[in-house]
Amino acid sequence: MDAAPSPPAAAPPAQPVQTAQRKRWWRIVRNVVIGLVVALFLVWLVLYITKGRFLKSPFERIVSSATHRQVKVANDFQLYFDPITIHFRAEGMTISNPSYASRPDLFAAKQIDARIAPLSMLFGKRHFYTLDLTDGAVDLEWNAPHTSNSWTFSDKKGGKPLDFPRIDVATVAGTTLRYLDPRMRLQTDLAFQTITSTDARIGKSVRFTGDGKVRDTPFTLKGALLSPDATVARGKNKLEVAADAANNHITVAGTLPSIADIENVPLSVTSRGRNLAELLDIIGVAIPRTRTYAVTATLIKTDTTYAFTRLSGRFGDSDLAGKFTVRNIEPRLHVAAELTTRKLDIIDAAPFIGYNPDIIATKGAVAAAASTGAAPARLLPDAEIPVETLKNFNADVRYRVGVVRSKNVPVSNIDLTLSLKDSLLKLSPLTFVMARGDVASDITIDARRRPAHDTYDIRLAPTPMARLLAGYGVAEAGTSGVIKGRILLEGDGDSLHDSLATSHGRIAFVMPGGSFWTRNVQLSELDIGTFAQKLFQGKLKEPVKINCGLIGFTVRNGVAAADPILIDTEKNVIVGRGGFSFKSEALDLAVRADGKRFSFLSAQSPIGLNGSFAKPGYSVISPQLIGRAGAALGLSVVGTPVAGLLAFVDIGDAKAAQCGPVLAAAPATAQRTTKGERRDDVGHGTTAKAEDGKKTAGERSGQRKKFLGIF
Repeated sequence: MDAAPSPPAAAPPAQPVQTAQRKRWWRIVRNVVIGLVVALFLVWLVLYITKGRFLKSPFERIVSSATHRQVKVANDFQLYFDPITIHFRAEGMTISNPSYASRPDLFAAKQIDARIAPLSMLFGKRHFYTLDLTDGAVDLEWNAPHTSNSWTFSDKKGGKPLDFPRIDVATVAGTTLRYLDPRMRLQTDLAFQTITSTDARIGKSVRFTGDGKVRDTPFTLKGALLSPDATVARGKNKLEVAADAANNHITVAGTLPSIADIENVPLSVTSRGRNLAELLDIIGVAIPRTRTYAVTATLIKTDTTYAFTRLSGRFGDSDLAGKFTVRNIEPRLHVAAELTTRKLDIIDAAPFIGYNPDIIATKGAVAAAASTGAAPARLLPDAEIPVETLKNFNADVRYRVGVVRSKNVPVSNIDLTLSLKDSLLKLSPLTFVMARGDVASDITIDARRRPAHDTYDIRLAPTPMARLLAGYGVAEAGTSGVIKGRILLEGDGDSLHDSLATSHGRIAFVMPGGSFWTRNVQLSELDIGTFAQKLFQGKLKEPVKINCGLIGFTVRNGVAAADPILIDTEKNVIVGRGGFSFKSEALDLAVRADGKRFSFLSAQSPIGLNGSFAKPGYSVISPQLIGRAGAALGLSVVGTPVAGLLAFVDIGDAKAAQCGPVLAAAPATAQRTTKGERRDDVGHGTTAKAEDGKKTAGERSGQRKKFLGIF
């Protein structure tokens, strides 16, 4: 029988081997940890002893790479743990600007001393326990195309702007900030008061002062951040700024989402000053000058658009409301506005034709015209349109006025549409109501030509004369006549005076049939016989019938010749000859009334209208009247005193006018009598005052001196 196999030998125990391996790994870990601790301690010790000054170059290189800017520390540099917090100190530190900036550095400081939470440099928001900043200077600039700015730390679109850390305790002294925007042509330099914060709070406000230029206009300003703690935390910023520029005081207030973000943020704006034109001239926009003004509005900036809404205020004695938008675009600024005035004082309307309203209010129109460079005793202003400024902007404006406060002529419902494009200014249409009559105008000033080429087309719809002339003593009772007309002129000049002084065209006012208060008609006709008869009969308010009338002038090179003046009434025919000059503003007219019926005691003879626009004169004693008086004296001597009266008898041979050519505003050569005969008493469209339209040598010389301003 075989012997039983022996059992296998038992395996040696594994526990001692695993234990040995585990101990070995623990020793390795322990040694590594100890080594790291020792290394960290040594690093800490080296940094603490050396204050980390040897890290200056690596710091400059790493931060430069992260910010895409050159970072330099000119003097002492320290970066070490003290004992746990990071202590950072740099003297003469600078961060460069992009190449397009006008200054080399975005940031420069004489000294920065800070203690920083170490973990905040790796996770979350950077946390400064303390910060001392001395003589810091910040330069914020946009590039010319306005596509990037100096405080965005990237060469690519979408780079991150500067972020503010949390700061528990800080002292910031001598800080300045410069802001430059080439597109807005804005530069400002600010100086901040010393800022001290404790427990991560700065206090009630941070105040600053500064100055600068906007479109070459210097300004000063002062302001405050009213919520600086929120500003530092990149929260909402309550901002107030007050600026003074070109005799204007401007305030801006609002709450910004961040320190430099005003996009789509409603800002409250107020402005007051001596002249609204001076305010808009700051941004290169020209408007007529005003008297003292004060306005408020809400400003919202969206990209290149600055929209002023809820605008309200006053200029002079007139109110103003509406909205005003400025778009800062190429090739030039664009202005759009919708404005309304409920009551416009006539003095505040004076600047629209070139007058200074302050001088108008205190010294009158003649003095206001003289202040523009006009000759003495002239009315038309010589103030030139700002041709160069018109090149700076385009505009589309709608302006409406409810009522114009005027002593003489009632004007209301003004509606002006203004467009300016590439130096071509159009006031079209310009409509208003004058004495219940509608006036429509189209005015063009083409400043592309030198001098400017101007056109005036002003049309007066049938208007009641009683209301139109009520301010001059005409009563509505008994006056039913109306008047309509048109002024169509073209001229060259940069001022109202110059454009009219070179103008060509026609002026015509037509009076269809109607009635007029007897006293006014008979006084203008100087039919003393009829006037005396009605005076004795007590019938001064009895209406006198007007069949038709035309007051027409043909303008040639700034000189207007009667063409014709012809008014046909129930009993008389009034004709006028002569003219006036826009050059010298001289008047030289003769108006004569001839009776259709026999009139006893008639002293009808031409009335001379002379002088100037500013000071017209009337000459009732004419050579014809003196001749009649001489004849009367001769008859009295030869015959009897009663015979002398025969010299003043009008036999009533005036030829009634055919109203068709009159109502058509036809020139003198087209006027006819009721029998169809050509009239020989209305001249020939020249400035001659004789019936045949010919000037005497003396008259020619005299009018040359008057009309051309040769004295």
